[in-house]
Amino acid sequence: CGHSTNGKAAEPYQAFAQGLARLGYVCLIYDPIGQGERLQCVGPDLKPRHGVGVAEHLHVGNQQYLVGEFVGSWMAWDGVRALDYLLSRPEVDPRHVGVTGNSGGGTQTTWLCAADPRWTMAAPSCFVTTFRRNLENELPADTEQCPPRALALGLDHADFIAAMAPRPVILLGGERDYFDARGLEEAFARLENLYRLLGAKDNVQLFIGPNPHGYTPVNREAMYGWFNRQTKISATSAEPALTIEKDETLQCTARGQVGEASPATVFTVTRDLSRALAAKRLRPDGAALQRAVAEALKLPARDAATPPDYRILRPSSGRRYPKRYAGTYAVETEPGIHALVYRLSDAALLSRPPRDAKRAVLYVAHHSADAELRGEPLIAEVMAAEPASAVFACDVRGVGESQPTTTGQSHLAPYGSDFFYAAHGLMLGAPYPGQKTHDVLRVVDWLRAQGHTEIHLVARGWGALPATFAAVISEGVTQVTLKNALTSYDDIAQNEAYRWPLSCLVPGVLKTFDLPDCYRALAAKKLRQI
Repeated sequence: CGHSTNGKAAEPYQAFAQGLARLGYVCLIYDPIGQGERLQCVGPDLKPRHGVGVAEHLHVGNQQYLVGEFVGSWMAWDGVRALDYLLSRPEVDPRHVGVTGNSGGGTQTTWLCAADPRWTMAAPSCFVTTFRRNLENELPADTEQCPPRALALGLDHADFIAAMAPRPVILLGGERDYFDARGLEEAFARLENLYRLLGAKDNVQLFIGPNPHGYTPVNREAMYGWFNRQTKISATSAEPALTIEKDETLQCTARGQVGEASPATVFTVTRDLSRALAAKRLRPDGAALQRAVAEALKLPARDAATPPDYRILRPSSGRRYPKRYAGTYAVETEPGIHALVYRLSDAALLSRPPRDAKRAVLYVAHHSADAELRGEPLIAEVMAAEPASAVFACDVRGVGESQPTTTGQSHLAPYGSDFFYAAHGLMLGAPYPGQKTHDVLRVVDWLRAQGHTEIHLVARGWGALPATFAAVISEGVTQVTLKNALTSYDDIAQNEAYRWPLSCLVPGVLKTFDLPDCYRALAAKKLRQI
């Protein structure tokens, strides 16, 4: 079933399950993780601590990346085990076993097409499109809908369903669905070509109803008709008369939550994996740590001796910065990507930065270099301690003046642009923290090319992560000051109530190193943590 708060008890999901049963099918429907009776993070009163559905999927799913897990795989495993149970029943015919679901259930159906060869037919509804359409339409998707490295491997939704070929599949969608029907048609065209090559063109079909997102009656009837065509159980595609039950009637547990009966949750699995990894993890340092950081972040190759190009933008004044003027530079850290860098000055800067100081301070912003230059006490403190140093502040990609307005939601919202680009970075095999670290590294290279031979890297909050990684990698950084830096990734993996966003999490990091390894190495660069 899809992202309903009450999971399997939601009316459209009751309807399709009951409809199949009334037509003569054995139908098993279960609550996904984070919905219905399977909330993962509940208090003693069995109420959710971190939301339901999308909110909990993101909360437990984002955390899993740290230990190299993907919550979408866990959800697919639910389907595999459900199939195991069905096939253990004497009344189930293994020659006719179908899988269907809508929205989040369409997601699970899609992954299950590839995950288990025992399905004989499938009908994913209101999910299948293309990753490109979702990206271009600025449509965020849950953690479980964004498989790690899928885009790096050249995979799309249709490729998961292609694993079913030549077994029968019908793709269901809605003309007014936010999952773009054009992408659904493109996916169908690819699958139709494959099925044609296999001599089974009639085994794949497309149905797009006039409806918005949802397992609507017309989509359900298209599914009934398709399954009946394969099984000959019934000659009709019409939905039978239904009796929608109260949620309580369908509950499988005494008080409506499995957590009351079993303490195991996705979080406890993540926590235990984190502890197991910590017990066997080495403590890398020196070149070994640099390699581990570069590999985990998937840092692109860079020539530190070749400085990046940059644009000279309009200078600013009157912004209540610690100095009257600020030159503004857009440093091209990779083709088409610019880090915004401010250079504080007592005089207007209209050209390239002056080469008037051996030592530079580079501040990496938490959320906005502009706002923090006006209000962050740490900047004033460092400037007072180093009056002869040139002072720069930097917005890496996705931060401050380079903050995108993608998705139309608040940048910091669970489905905002920060999450949107972090999720796509994971699918591209280019973790967002690695992209931001690359920005810092290239700005450091740029500063060195401007004649600064000593660089004091200063950062706060979210900015402390790319600053830390860059300081480990770059020989140009000679001193480091971090404020409100994350203590360790272990602390996130072992704390259900963590608050750090996906954009700050490095997939699989706890298999090779943790932040204390970096902080220990940076002691040689006079690390100060506040």
